[in-house]
Amino acid sequence: MKVLLYFESESLIQTSGIGRAFEHQKAALASQGIAYTTDPWDEDYDILHINTCGINSESIIAHAKKLGKKVIYHAHSTEEDFRNSFIFSNLLSPLVKRTLINLYSQGDAIITPTPYSKSLIRGYGIDRPIYAISNGIDLSLYEADEEKVLAFRRYFNIQPQDHIVLGVGLPFERKGILDFVKVAEQLPGYKFIWFGEIASFAVPAKINDVILHHPMNCQFPGYVKGPIIQGAYRDADVFFFPSYEETEGIVVLEALASEQQVVVRDIGVFDPWLRNGESCYKGTNNEEFTTLIRDCVEHRLPNTGKAGFKVAERRSIEIIGKQLKRVYEAVLNDEILSDEALESC
Repeated sequence: MKVLLYFESESLIQTSGIGRAFEHQKAALASQGIAYTTDPWDEDYDILHINTCGINSESIIAHAKKLGKKVIYHAHSTEEDFRNSFIFSNLLSPLVKRTLINLYSQGDAIITPTPYSKSLIRGYGIDRPIYAISNGIDLSLYEADEEKVLAFRRYFNIQPQDHIVLGVGLPFERKGILDFVKVAEQLPGYKFIWFGEIASFAVPAKINDVILHHPMNCQFPGYVKGPIIQGAYRDADVFFFPSYEETEGIVVLEALASEQQVVVRDIGVFDPWLRNGESCYKGTNNEEFTTLIRDCVEHRLPNTGKAGFKVAERRSIEIIGKQLKRVYEAVLNDEILSDEALESC
């Protein structure tokens, strides 16, 4: 069995969650000894596993079918998580939905990260088999490492008495960046740091304005990778992710893998795999977020980091590799897997 992993315009979106998911796929397949190629001109493969919805997607799928190959579409995107992102995204979202339906329907099967995103795609009227498989997490990158913590603290000149609230993601309104800043205003004694960037012309003016004119206790260092952000995940007091819509949220998995104290918005994507008060804390508005963050920093609430790590463990690269392999085998044999069969991997 050999798989063509296809990712269009990788240089443009490699820093996004989809970009990291693609890297995780390669590692997951390697963990199971599954041969793969990322060269779309290589015709020696059995399954096209396509990750993006670009201008070449239709032709790549048509070529694969002409060669008699099976097609699996990885549904990272939905209309719901396209809204409130790029400039004009809400205006374009109906067209995006029609495009997604057309492309996803051409797969022999669909993979999507969570039961929540599976339910959205099923609600589009697509009748293909849909499998919920996490994007996965490389646990080894987020192990305790004092050198990474020191790299983070030096980079930001963090003092022993400082309390750090960490946010990570593209600076979209959907990701909750405006709420992140509003909560920072309510907690002036804490330092709020948001990692992530995108070209300023791609987002509405209000996003650029808040990045340029933010409270003194907020920092927006842009895209930072490697030891510094890994150290931040380990060292922060709280990981705060007030996103309104996700298909999974790889940054949440990264925080969980770091045994970080996680505070998220109470939205459908995190059910049932994140439990409030057990593996994270969930809030619904800025007043609740402010209280939760303060109570976590001041140790008035039990720390959920250890339980959160167990959630990440169940989404390790190796487990994801086993689940992908099982779906590949089912598609090649024209079988449909039950949820129980997939979860047993």
